[in-house]
Amino acid sequence: MALSTILLIIVILLLLGAVPAWPYSRGWGYGPSGLLGVILLILIILLLLGRI
Repeated sequence: MALSTILLIIVILLLLGAVPAWPYSRGWGYGPSGLLGVILLILIILLLLGRI
């Protein structure tokens, strides 16, 4: 239970960081959202396999 809570908090923080709403992150392009997509894909695969 604690691991899934920590993962949920990390994913929420990554979602907030990937939003290009702040001036310093406008020039980053697709990097943060692409990384977030890969992390979410890994988490979904782990959930389907029952590892989390």
